[in-house]
Amino acid sequence: IKCLILFFYNILSFTGIKDTIITDCRKSEVWKILILDPFTTKLLSTCCKMSDLMSEKITIVEDLYKSREPVPEMKAIYFMTPTAKSVDAFIDDFKIKPKYKGAYVYFTDCKYIYSPHSQDKKKTLETLADQLVSLCATLDEYPGVRYKNMENAKILAELVDNKLAKHYELDDSTKKKGKTQAQLLIVERGFDPVSPILHELTYQAMAYDLIDIQNDIYRYVNSLTHKQAFLNEDDMLWVRLRHKHIAEVLEQIPKMVKEISASKKKPDGKITINNLAQMMKKMPAFPSNTCVFNFRDKLCKFSSDVEGVKVKDPMRTLLPVLLNPYGIYDKIRAVLLYIFSLNGTTDENLSKLIQHVKIEDEREFILNWKELGVPIITTPINFSRKPTRRDRSQGETYNLSRWTPVIKDVMEDAVENKLDTRDWPHQSENPAAWNGSGAVSARQKHKTSSQDERRTGSRLIVFVIGGITHSEMRCAYEVTHAVKSCEVIIGSSHILTPNSLLDDIKALSKHPMEFFTIDERSNA
Repeated sequence: IKCLILFFYNILSFTGIKDTIITDCRKSEVWKILILDPFTTKLLSTCCKMSDLMSEKITIVEDLYKSREPVPEMKAIYFMTPTAKSVDAFIDDFKIKPKYKGAYVYFTDCKYIYSPHSQDKKKTLETLADQLVSLCATLDEYPGVRYKNMENAKILAELVDNKLAKHYELDDSTKKKGKTQAQLLIVERGFDPVSPILHELTYQAMAYDLIDIQNDIYRYVNSLTHKQAFLNEDDMLWVRLRHKHIAEVLEQIPKMVKEISASKKKPDGKITINNLAQMMKKMPAFPSNTCVFNFRDKLCKFSSDVEGVKVKDPMRTLLPVLLNPYGIYDKIRAVLLYIFSLNGTTDENLSKLIQHVKIEDEREFILNWKELGVPIITTPINFSRKPTRRDRSQGETYNLSRWTPVIKDVMEDAVENKLDTRDWPHQSENPAAWNGSGAVSARQKHKTSSQDERRTGSRLIVFVIGGITHSEMRCAYEVTHAVKSCEVIIGSSHILTPNSLLDDIKALSKHPMEFFTIDERSNA
């Protein structure tokens, strides 16, 4: 089972990179330097090799954030994410004495779909549509398309459906391809604002929330030696533990270490998991009395506390959190959970909350959620009722892990053909035979493995505009294992952590960066 985000990296073609970046820089037939940040490095490494770059007259690839020797006789191509950090690093290269003869600057732009100042929303959605069509073609699927009834999801669904039709009309096969046993659901990030803000207690989500893990690399010091470990599909222990509750992980790790020691095996990942667990136990945010841990369990499920007693005055619960010396980001997350639990608050109440958190000059952290369609300020006139959630009380193992991402409800309803067409209109119909769960009974008489069933069964592809969380990725694994004959694939343009999402939300109100050029100079 793979998450769609992995497919996006894989289906990015070097041809596309050449068409959008390198071809534009071919006006002068000279060798150039390519400068990347960590994200674009990962993106590029999945679709081309150094030999491919060499053939396009790229002589060296360098890290934007590391110290680099000046090469004033050569031009540089900058391919980076549109963040203040990357722009500052770029400007520093030319502030005092230019490091290069000239610069071609290109940004990734997937995080700015929701900006009210965005001039490139349509172009970005077109790009996402092309990538989704490439994914479907890679999987050999022609899915029916449905979308959550929201503006951007509707636009993207139309684009994808039209591009799919054109793609399969132009297919090399003589027979036009019909719809396959697959369904594509498109949804916007604003449909569930709670999941990306919570402190999750499953291993992977918790690790990425509390520990500085960059590009799936965990760096640590062992006996005064700096080391790094890659938390990816190649680390079997990480794969085995990442979706488990932290309590289970801490219980299993000593047993696994003993097993490894007994067998005298040293597989990759032993140090990774052990050190990660120890680090998390020492983190100040780890204990269950962390502000958001306490607060979220009083609000996130039926507005009741850990004992199941309904919270009559959420504000009384929130104020002690805001008055304690917790970090600003944790307080902002607690305020947002309070607002989300009420489906919005009054302007007066919001002003008081912002004063308590002391972010009067940075209220965009909260106000900009409206750009995602999330109600922040409401009145009795425009009050909206929360959607009904599935009852999972019987399946709860831990009181402090009672929140289930909304996307899991959506996945299960889609598999069971229970999605309401008013909330989830069809952009194009599925085959009459589509029924993700129905395929189970049709195959019960065959003695095939669950993996074989998934290969011959149906696929549910879920795409979230605006990023997905690790907990939502976990849901795809869980539903796939539960249904057996329907493979659920989830993906987005990028993976979110709570703090990175807050930074993105705050940046939505900023005006787009102005285009500028740097004069070519020489030492002559």
